[in-house]
Amino acid sequence: MNRRKMPSICSIAQRGAIIGICAALALPALPATAWAQPVGLPSMGAASAADLSPALERSLGEAIMSQGRRDPTYVDDPELSQYLTTMGRKLAAFSPGAVPDVEMFGVRDPEINAFAMPGGFIGVNTGLIVSSGSESELAAVLAHEIGHVVQRHIARGMTQQNQNSMVMLASLAGALLAALAGGGGNLAMGVAAFGQAAAINRQLGFSRDAEREADRAGFTMLTKAGYDAQGMAQMFSRLMNASRLNEGAGGGSWASTHPLSIERMSDVQNRVRSLPVSRHVDSDDFWYIRAKMRVVQGRDAVSLRTAGQQLQDEAQALSGVRRSAAYYGLALQAFQRNSLDEADRQLAQAQADGRDSPQMAKLAVDIALARKDNRRAQDLAQAATRRWPEQRALGIAYATALQANGRHAEAQDYLRAKIKQWGADEPSLYQMLAQSEERTGKPVQARRDLARYYVMTGAFAAAESQLQQARGMSTDFYEQSQIDVQIKEVKDKLAEERQLLERFKSG
Repeated sequence: MNRRKMPSICSIAQRGAIIGICAALALPALPATAWAQPVGLPSMGAASAADLSPALERSLGEAIMSQGRRDPTYVDDPELSQYLTTMGRKLAAFSPGAVPDVEMFGVRDPEINAFAMPGGFIGVNTGLIVSSGSESELAAVLAHEIGHVVQRHIARGMTQQNQNSMVMLASLAGALLAALAGGGGNLAMGVAAFGQAAAINRQLGFSRDAEREADRAGFTMLTKAGYDAQGMAQMFSRLMNASRLNEGAGGGSWASTHPLSIERMSDVQNRVRSLPVSRHVDSDDFWYIRAKMRVVQGRDAVSLRTAGQQLQDEAQALSGVRRSAAYYGLALQAFQRNSLDEADRQLAQAQADGRDSPQMAKLAVDIALARKDNRRAQDLAQAATRRWPEQRALGIAYATALQANGRHAEAQDYLRAKIKQWGADEPSLYQMLAQSEERTGKPVQARRDLARYYVMTGAFAAAESQLQQARGMSTDFYEQSQIDVQIKEVKDKLAEERQLLERFKSG
């Protein structure tokens, strides 16, 4: 899909499925509604629950995500997701109003962007992470997006009457219904319709009042969470400069979808001056994640070469953790090329002077697995999980190493323990558990756990299919009864999602 300018808060995700699904789900929710905050909204008070309840808003967000996870630009990376979501929840804990559990996710796109969706889902472009000069700058943008969620700007924009044609919106909802009928895994039939949303989204945007309100709510969260208040002013300045440089060049950016005025900039600077000087020390995780995203966002030979050169320059010019992170990025890039010897050399440079991080430990495990040195991979992963027990990516790596060594019974015990700890945030644990159960002669349980994975990722039709298979394999009446209950629950959820989309289609 071609790159285009997307001024609505949802549509600043720049790629097919996420763009179209946001438009399709948000716009038709009520008759003749608009997705984004309308210009000149007279009151900045709370949105009426009768217009769009928080529960319905969450359902919309989940429906969007169920398809968005299948978009090729969705970054399915536990290290990134945990880092972003931990930061988001830390900020949201200091919000000036009620906020749902925020869930951050990455989008592979070099443009400087972040966007909020209904229900507390917030997408973060890799370009924003790579362009951030400090952790406080990144946190400033996330805090602003959470500010929009807290103030329910999305809900109020969705319930604002608009004169745009509903024919286009109905076709978008129809495309999603068609994808849903196919099990939710095939969006090809809807891609052509997704582009139609651009014509409407181009006319929408947040009002000045809404942007100021999100700035102020975000500023409060940023400072109370312990980040450097100057980070917001620095990021706004960076974004304003980027907007001027890219003016007329096409493509969306955070600055174009959230217009940065001198008035907004002055307001933030005045707030910074009113506070005592503070200094937030960037976490090591920030620099390693930033280096990783520089590699991840490369899509072609040119962008990958550019990323490699930037990392080489940083490795030569910088020191400390930033130098280590640059070498880590080079090691990751070599690993992706399957140049395992080079990956080892670059990783050794990253670990010089005794430096270590969970990201580097995870890469060392991946290299060992790629070499088929499964015993070493297991030893490395086990040691890493003991040192960083809260890092989900390392837990997944350890389970992967156990499976690679044929230790499926141990893998199952470990995965079940981790599901109790992380299951709500890491659906892939159920998928891995199902793989080991299948290998140890537990086909019914494997399909039930795979169904749980599909439910958590919104693929209800696929979940029902797995449960029907499980019921057909089971000979135990009690187990069959349990599966029947699960099938009914999944059917109900699938019916609710279809009903939601039918409502949009007929709106």
